[in-house]
Parts: sequence; structure tokens; C-alpha cells
Amino acid sequence: MAIVYKSKTDAWLLAVLVVAIAVSLFAAIATLSAGSPPVAAFIAVIGVGLPVWLLLSTRYTLEPHQLKVQSGPFKWHIKVADITSITPSSNPLSSPALSLDRLRIGYGSGRSLMISPCNKEQFIRDIEAARRGAA
Repeated sequence: MAIVYKSKTDAWLLAVLVVAIAVSLFAAIATLSAGSPPVAAFIAVIGVGLPVWLLLSTRYTLEPHQLKVQSGPFKWHIKVADITSITPSSNPLSSPALSLDRLRIGYGSGRSLMISPCNKEQFIRDIEAARRGAA
């Protein structure tokens, strides 16, 4: 059975994305009225589509043997048995997380990924249970 965890979203990041969407819409409309539909479409797809896609799709799905991480067009598949550590983080580096209230997932040979599930404590309990089941 798969368990889906939505990403926690920081209000400041949501505000930044909403402003970016609004500016992109304005730019697309201005470009369209200037007579350049292909450029307007490009601006709308990138400036509106990508932020909306990230907001709506960033989630973490725990299956019995793997953790699937999705954020817009980006996807990761991490075997539960390969997870070596889960530690709190507020590192601002780019990651599939909509909050700085993050967990750093260490896996494999020195690899890591930062995520921000809404309920971090439950997520950690479920990962630990899956790791015991995978052993």
C-alpha cells in the first residue's frame, strides 16, 4: 500500500511563486498584444505552467520497497533499503521541497535529497517501518 505525503509549503515561497505567475501573465499578455504569439505562449508555459506544476505535484510516495519523489517534471526513486539516514535540515539549496522545514534523506553511496513532508514525524515513522520490513 502506498502512502502519499504532500509537501509542506512556506507562505513566503507561495507568495514568490504567485508574484512570478502574475508577472509572467502580464509579460505574456504584453508580448501577445505586441504581435508575437509564439513568444507569449513560451512565456506563459514557462512562467505560469512550471510554478503551477511544481505547486500541484510536489509529493512523496512511500511504497513498500521504495520512496518516489515528484516535483513537477522531476522524479526520483529511492529504494527504502538504500536509505542510510534521515536528518532535519533547513538548507536552502534547490530540492523537491516547497518549504525550508526539510528532511535530508541520505541514501546509496553518499547521495542525498531534501524533502519537506507536511507531517515529518509520521513520515519518519513510516520510513523506519518500511526499512524494517525491507530488511
